[in-house]
Amino acid sequence: MDTTVDKAAFGARRASYSMRALSSEAKNKALIRIAEALEMNRDIIEEANITDIERSKIEGLAYPLLKRLEFSGVKLDAAIKGIREMAELPDPVGSTTYQCDLDEGLELYRVTCPLGVIGVIFESRPDALVQISALCLKSSNAVILKGGSEADNTNKVLTGIISDAACEMDIPNGWITLLRTRSDVGELLKQDRNVDLIIPRGSNDFVSMIMKNTNIPVLGHADGVCHVYIDKYADPEIAVRVVIDGKTQYPAVCNAVETVLVHKDAASLVLPLLDKAFNENNVQVYGCEKTAEKLGCQLVSDWHTEYLDLKVSLKIVGSIDDATDHINTYGSGHTESIVTNDRRSAEFFMSVVDSGNVFWNCSTRFSDGYRYGFGAEVGVSTSKVHARGPVGLDGLVTYKYKLFGNGNIVGDYSSGKKDFDHIKGNKACPFDR
Repeated sequence: MDTTVDKAAFGARRASYSMRALSSEAKNKALIRIAEALEMNRDIIEEANITDIERSKIEGLAYPLLKRLEFSGVKLDAAIKGIREMAELPDPVGSTTYQCDLDEGLELYRVTCPLGVIGVIFESRPDALVQISALCLKSSNAVILKGGSEADNTNKVLTGIISDAACEMDIPNGWITLLRTRSDVGELLKQDRNVDLIIPRGSNDFVSMIMKNTNIPVLGHADGVCHVYIDKYADPEIAVRVVIDGKTQYPAVCNAVETVLVHKDAASLVLPLLDKAFNENNVQVYGCEKTAEKLGCQLVSDWHTEYLDLKVSLKIVGSIDDATDHINTYGSGHTESIVTNDRRSAEFFMSVVDSGNVFWNCSTRFSDGYRYGFGAEVGVSTSKVHARGPVGLDGLVTYKYKLFGNGNIVGDYSSGKKDFDHIKGNKACPFDR
């Protein structure tokens, strides 16, 4: 163990073993204590956050990242509320998902268990640190965090408060660690013996860099190029309502709308309404040739663009097939929504579009672990392996098979002395919750 990261990873691995034995009651009490500690230290947290924001403004941090950096008032309230609600959720660990009597007295169970040690690398958002820490504790995982330098003061204060509160409730020391230097990222990516999963949250280039430079499994999404398709059978008022919420409610996030597709038969009615709403909300429009001709906007330079700002791409399409083809070609697999009053159109769209989240007549901004009832999320995955969409508690556990016998040996079955019964059942594993 030559580096700080080596020691942190080794300590997290040791802590993860002890965390596997934590009861649901112990974890829930620790979560409540963490929520109380965050509330008690609100002034310290907000002061540290102001320091980070003022420094980042001087350093010229981009507006979307500045918005993500803010962590006070309503955001802090929401984070504390989320932790309290998470304590009320069922424990994801120790649940029997499969049971089979291989033979009389030979019982097999598949039981959920923690992944172990999770490394999370993220930018700007201190609220992500709080959510991730709480999710890892609830799912009995140790966590190594690396936030962006722009949030260094806030992240340091938050980690200290969370760690101290958890230790008061006998959560194993070392279960949470904050890395603080750029060089630590490279060292973390080498920890394939001690870290079980890396979750990167950042730009497309950043996530690609992570994937190319580690042997540790990576779970995450590169970007959020989300779409709303307005079908020819759409209610115009619902269409405008859904698009404007998706674009303007919080434009600097990965589930904000970046591209709006309008069926040609709806364009004459819908485009003027959208244009008016975009102007009222200071949204800059980039369009296809037909849209530019009708609205006088600039042409789109790249349909795979995540603006994270009050900007949107707008395209007129000839059919629902053209819309789904566009999304599957230029989208990022994050979140797409169709606005239509036709059930068959909605069914087709939601079946054909290859994304982790597909919606009907509602805003893409609903694509969120908290809004899904997960309590929170460690991020959104556009992967198709293990976890997809908002990754909450269920995405932070795997499973193991537990077999209970009484001196049983394979030789008896190989010789024909005994035969397997393979009787499927629904009994819970005797040793688990």
